[in-house]
Amino acid sequence: MIKSTKKVVVSGAAGQIAYSLLFRLGAGALYGEDQDISLCLLDVPAADDRVTGVAMELADCAFPRVRSIIATNDPVVAFEGADVIFLVGAKPRGAGEERSDLLKENAKIFETQGEALNKVAGPDVKVLVVGNPANTNALVLARHAPNVPRRNITAMMRLDHNRAVSMLAGAADASVSEVTQMVVWGNHSSTMVADVSHAQIEGKPAQAVVDPAWLEGPFRSSVAERGSEIIRARGASSAASAANAALDHMRDWIHGSDGRWVTFGIFGGETYGFDADLVMGLPVICKNGDYEIVALEISAAVRERIVSSTNELAKEREAVWT
Repeated sequence: MIKSTKKVVVSGAAGQIAYSLLFRLGAGALYGEDQDISLCLLDVPAADDRVTGVAMELADCAFPRVRSIIATNDPVVAFEGADVIFLVGAKPRGAGEERSDLLKENAKIFETQGEALNKVAGPDVKVLVVGNPANTNALVLARHAPNVPRRNITAMMRLDHNRAVSMLAGAADASVSEVTQMVVWGNHSSTMVADVSHAQIEGKPAQAVVDPAWLEGPFRSSVAERGSEIIRARGASSAASAANAALDHMRDWIHGSDGRWVTFGIFGGETYGFDADLVMGLPVICKNGDYEIVALEISAAVRERIVSSTNELAKEREAVWT
């Protein structure tokens, strides 16, 4: 049976995260080597030449499963008929800028993209917002794309999740595959809550395997500050690991997470008594091309930290609407 070609869109196609992502998509890292795809590269008009160069490189790779490569600066053209959309493009934080400085400028970008999505996207499109502030950008996008089911618009918390899993594995001298039931709650910011309450390493509670003092101190702060540490170390943001996390997120969503818990930035906080109109990190299990929220008991101490993170999200929401 011949499979229909899947249209995969990447915005910010001239940027470093997209550059790390696109060639892996072309090589079949998302759908596999038996699925044809059409790659659509979206960016602003000022980036047309660079996007053309990336498209030329993709063509030169002669990926067997890439049927077409489209370069455009029009989100309506990009989103029409799309199966998967990675919204990587966003205004980056410059030297001396705070997270708050980005909110309104990025809101304008995602308002425009939301309106385009609303016009032409199908009801089954899967959207991942990677560009920061990702959670609030996803909220803005959803507000301007009411025709797209809210559960189809997600924000990337997988990088935080992957970082936490990697650090736990390193502390326990274990494989990352042996770390399960990790959760990162709240906002993709320094207020995120890396929760090891349920985490297991080789089938044992993480708190029984790893020094509890390390978990409450260096581990928590290291997950939250990892992005800043990488910028200080290499003079640039974590492009390759962000691209990898975006692939992990979308691959699990499409193919299933095999019963593993993963962290998605999604609507659904009301499940735990939080604001339903926020996009926040929540634990999910993916299967059959969909996901379901994992119901857990949350300790009072962890809930207090989550409330702090969701309060930050509520302030971001207020900032973009005023």
